[in-house]
Amino acid sequence: MNSNDDASFSSFRSPLLMNGDDTAILIIDAQEKLMPLIQNHDEIQTNIIKLLRGAKALGVTTAATEQYPRGLGTTVEPIRNELEPNEPFPIAEKTMFSCRECDGLLTTLSKSGIQNLLLCGIETHICIAQSAMDLMSLGFRTFICADAVGSRNTLDHQLGINRMESNGAVITTTEAAIFEMCVDSKNPAFKTISKLAQS
Repeated sequence: MNSNDDASFSSFRSPLLMNGDDTAILIIDAQEKLMPLIQNHDEIQTNIIKLLRGAKALGVTTAATEQYPRGLGTTVEPIRNELEPNEPFPIAEKTMFSCRECDGLLTTLSKSGIQNLLLCGIETHICIAQSAMDLMSLGFRTFICADAVGSRNTLDHQLGINRMESNGAVITTTEAAIFEMCVDSKNPAFKTISKLAQS
């Protein structure tokens, strides 16, 4: 931007940031038989719920996947209760570790103008990491909510985060993400977002 430009600096927003209208939150495999095995699973579940409540206040798209639910159970009830149950984003079932198997979901997201995907869920080094790599290759800018993903052990979690970051995923946190999508304290949802951050 130079002095001859008519636009003000305040009207510019970096394409590196998430916005409410071009971002979706994707919850990966937060399921009944998996979640209790994950380190810090209570904190992870709480942060996923914060993300979903923030998304609802901001009008941000949310979606979820389940890995072989017949064997691993469905999405844990507290998270499932926060998900919008209606089309076009029902919970997508898969057997692949990567969510690239969920063609219908990814096509619908893309056609809805979604460019950024914020991933949360489990496990960091398996389903999250493989999904992130594939989603980046498919053209989605991919964000990882580090305090809303987890693995059964610390080393797998940390190496999963490191690997995704070194290959182009953006690492963020629950609080950073919801304020980033809120953009402005004048946003009508700001009070809700602020309360979520403090809870």
